[in-house]
Amino acid sequence: MTQDGDLDNLVRQRIKGLRAALGWSLDDLAARCYLSPSTLSRIETGHRRMALDQLVPIARALGTTLDQLVESAGDDDVVIRPQRDEARGRTTWMLTREPGPHGISVARMHVTRPAPRRGPDVMRVHPGRDWFTVLSGTVKLLLGERTILVEAGQAAEFSTMIPHAFGAHDGPADILCIFDHDGQRTHLHPADG
Repeated sequence: MTQDGDLDNLVRQRIKGLRAALGWSLDDLAARCYLSPSTLSRIETGHRRMALDQLVPIARALGTTLDQLVESAGDDDVVIRPQRDEARGRTTWMLTREPGPHGISVARMHVTRPAPRRGPDVMRVHPGRDWFTVLSGTVKLLLGERTILVEAGQAAEFSTMIPHAFGAHDGPADILCIFDHDGQRTHLHPADG
């Protein structure tokens, strides 16, 4: 079956399923969307092609939108898949698909690489603030001249205008991070070469 055929079948199933969930007969839906019951029956069974001028009133009558009625059956809009960055020893799950207010993004990270040695080539500075909480393991945070161990159940929040870097300490760590726009760009882009 073609992808278009799959989508047609999915839309037909959604129409029938929504109608049944509302407890409506074909006559009930027909009266609400100004189509004949026989036309709706042929649409639901695949014996009639669907047209945009039919789908819009059907969607409206069913209390949904045309977009929701015809959206893909894929799960990428629901399932968050990990992004692996082997060079940095991190696996990241972006928990926000679009930045929130003030460009804030939330990510979960599994960190396996130890904190780097202190130095200008690894310590980053950028405008804003970073925040993370350790879900498991321990994170070594290099913050200016300080070395701070943040353990499971603890959180850290700091100005990113202070040179900083972090990594796992004595084994992998899982963290939940909140970044502003600059923090996301600095910490979440893939490592260079």
